[in-house]
Amino acid sequence: MTKKQKKLLIRIVIAAVFFVPLFVMEHMGITEEWPWYIAAPVFAVPFLIAGYNVLWKAVRNIFHGQVFDENFLMCIACVGAFCVGEYPEASSVMILYQLGELLQGIAVGRSRRSVSALMDIRPDYANLEKDGEAEKVDPNEVSVGEIILIKPGEKVPLDGTVVEGSSNLDTATLTGEALPKTVSAGDEVISGCINMNGVLRVRVSKPFGESTVAKILDLVENASSAKAKSEAFITRFARVYTPVVVVLALLLAVIPPLFTGEWATWVRLALTCLVVSCPCALVISVPLSFFGGIGGAARKGILVKGANWLEELARVETVVFDKTGTLTKGKFIVTAVHPDHVNEQELLYFAAAAESFSDHPIAQPLKQAYKKRSTFRAFRRWKNSRGEAFAP
Repeated sequence: MTKKQKKLLIRIVIAAVFFVPLFVMEHMGITEEWPWYIAAPVFAVPFLIAGYNVLWKAVRNIFHGQVFDENFLMCIACVGAFCVGEYPEASSVMILYQLGELLQGIAVGRSRRSVSALMDIRPDYANLEKDGEAEKVDPNEVSVGEIILIKPGEKVPLDGTVVEGSSNLDTATLTGEALPKTVSAGDEVISGCINMNGVLRVRVSKPFGESTVAKILDLVENASSAKAKSEAFITRFARVYTPVVVVLALLLAVIPPLFTGEWATWVRLALTCLVVSCPCALVISVPLSFFGGIGGAARKGILVKGANWLEELARVETVVFDKTGTLTKGKFIVTAVHPDHVNEQELLYFAAAAESFSDHPIAQPLKQAYKKRSTFRAFRRWKNSRGEAFAP
């Protein structure tokens, strides 16, 4: 939750603390005995605490030529409710509206953080080799043909060709392939991968702006620009719908009273129509749904290039994958031990000892399995020495 959202939450809570007792008294009939010059200011306190920014946005947008938006409709409805004496309704509608805005902001924030997680592939620096020494520079400063040094644990900052060294690269964030890729002199490497063990000297083949990681980052940043058909329709619909609603509400408030004379009743009905027909929920829900979908996919490591592709994906009935690594995490673990002439612990010991100096992806789970089994056996011996029952 951002600082702005925290402030909004505090305002909503304070406004609710003021409003709830007034709401209870209103239903008990106590506030009906209050004159308007007491009731209006009292109910205006939670209203202004919760929605003063909505009033300011409406006024500011009017001066900027943006009249018909949800802020304008909310202000007309709430201020009009105060004018006809419906003070509790005005305050409650504003508090609930702000609560909806808060929940929407939290949902969008989560989606943005999920999409931003894909941006972690951006390299922070490159080790540029100059006069036999490595100097940390911005990847944008490295030219084609220069040599960069990539140490274990670092991200590959630029596309290039390995000049010297061999290592395993973790390419899962780019290709989805769980099995590390082994590279040596003469092999091509792409930016965004993680160097797992050896030191590599790489000759840069592309500037950062044309590298693999730069293209992926561009897709992530522009994912929301490709709008779905339904999203584009809602945007066009809102531009027409909002002015029509305002005009119809105005006609409802003016024309019937000319024949019936019940101005207060028809003005109240017109204001109710404005609140009920406020298009903010409709206009926000469709783009928010697509943005939430893009963010949810990003949280799973899946990059959707735009809302239009997400809409097409909803109509997909069959998906065919070309490799199991796409569907599995690819983390090797020891699931079973089948010894012939020694017990399980001894077999794990010999296997872990043989791989003790290896960084191979299969060597790691062997050593972890032996360490875990040894810790387990030591704990069991300690429990038995205390004379306590132990369930394996």
